[in-house]
Amino acid sequence: MNFEVHFDSVAKIAERKGLGKGGVVQKYIDSEVIKHCAPYAPHESGQMQKSATLGTVIGSGEITYNSPYAKYLYYGKVMVSTTTGSPWAKKGERKVLTDRNISYNGAPKRGSYWFERMKKDHGKEILKGAEQLGKLN
Repeated sequence: MNFEVHFDSVAKIAERKGLGKGGVVQKYIDSEVIKHCAPYAPHESGQMQKSATLGTVIGSGEITYNSPYAKYLYYGKVMVSTTTGSPWAKKGERKVLTDRNISYNGAPKRGSYWFERMKKDHGKEILKGAEQLGKLN
């Protein structure tokens, strides 16, 4: 007796489980990361949170803070004008990093490297939720 067994490809199984780009699991992870990063990211005007929501395609697997100063705030070092040494610079003027830390206001968790710190506190929780969601599909 002869018989053949056919299995779906790993990619097809992952897609069916919602694990691929744009899948339900990736959308969940992206949304949870943005939500959980909020208390860790600078929030003086709320613009950073808005920039994450507007700059991210939920389900893409990439969170983008699209404000012009997001990278500066993420790494947490003061930048100064090359001509005056001041943190304030004229439009188009080049700035350089210093070794001075930025001081953040607001909730005690707010500050640099907010994704890394959020991941340490909530990463397992997010992955557990993603795992449960994957089992439902």
